[in-house]
Amino acid sequence: MAQQRKKTSKKTARRKAARRPSARRTNARSDAIALLKDDHQRVKAMFERFERARGEAQKEKLAEQICDELTVHAQIEEEIFYPAAREAIGDDDLMNEAEVEHNSAKELIAQIRASSPSDEKFDALVTVLGEYVMHHVKEEERDMFKQVRASDLDLRELGEQLAERKRVLTSGSTGERIAGRIASAVGAR
Repeated sequence: MAQQRKKTSKKTARRKAARRPSARRTNARSDAIALLKDDHQRVKAMFERFERARGEAQKEKLAEQICDELTVHAQIEEEIFYPAAREAIGDDDLMNEAEVEHNSAKELIAQIRASSPSDEKFDALVTVLGEYVMHHVKEEERDMFKQVRASDLDLRELGEQLAERKRVLTSGSTGERIAGRIASAVGAR
């Protein structure tokens, strides 16, 4: 009887851990595509919260979080995932399109960062960024990720590289997040 309770409690603990966001992120880090899809879901949820937000302070905070998240996500894709994917699948058209979409998203992010919720077009900028990002995500997951998964690319190793780079980009440095510095550099171009 005690043995049965022990098995049940371990099983219950595993199920509860699997539902926790940190557990999902840890599992996602073991595979590059899972990590990137986890980012996609997190950003999608942020855009949905932005749509429901009412106050300027709440909108500003959510917009900042969205911009930070997307900046780091684009950075790890461009530095690590895209070069590996380009080599593995050999589809230059698909990869070039993804890079152009990233550049356009960065321009919108720069405009959002230079704006504020009191500006007339602030909500429109965030909404358009959301629509643009969701289109990009759909193409990435439907086309690129399928091709990459079918290739011989070591997605586990690539996932570890992505997770480590993301950790570095999001760790604090003298009170200023690296993501903010990256975004500022992009906006200065």
